[in-house]
Amino acid sequence: MGSDFWNARYATEAYIFGTAPNRFLESQVALIRPGMRALAIADGEGRNGVWLAQQGVAVHAIDVSPVALEKARKLAVERGVALEFEQADVLDWSWPEAAYDLVVAIFIQFVPPPGRERIIAGIRRTLKQGGLLILQGYTPKQIEFATGGPSNPANLYTADLLREWFGDWDIQHLAEHESFISEGTHHHGLSALIDLVARKA
Repeated sequence: MGSDFWNARYATEAYIFGTAPNRFLESQVALIRPGMRALAIADGEGRNGVWLAQQGVAVHAIDVSPVALEKARKLAVERGVALEFEQADVLDWSWPEAAYDLVVAIFIQFVPPPGRERIIAGIRRTLKQGGLLILQGYTPKQIEFATGGPSNPANLYTADLLREWFGDWDIQHLAEHESFISEGTHHHGLSALIDLVARKA
């Protein structure tokens, strides 16, 4: 899915995923400290990156869609915060080594293997030693719920898969659950979710 797909999806006045932060990310606020440098991957219209900036975090938000980034800039102005925005395709991005204290990966399941593994390798590379990864995604059961997310099962996460990718880190929280979410019009209803907090060893 290139920028044309996402530009078309975001081309509306409404914030299709809402303007409130992801609830799992918000629930980890005790781990988020002012002055952290954070990467918000595929941050779209800015709901998560802007919230992080409101916590005093130095946020680098990347997304492939210039339409989404323009909406994110508008949201940042409304909330009175500054972020570094970059239009970037995560499959071609450089993933600078040991650059961030925090990586936020909320519903970034738009790429099947093998591209997905490139993103995971990028996350592992770009997080500093001792840095935190906060991730939420959908499990394969989400296909039955059809309340958001990809329709390709190959894009979805399981606990075993996340352990395979990050099991050599300090996994502080890993849980699969079914929960009702309401994040704009595109993530709404009972959802099959998986949450991860891991500290890079």
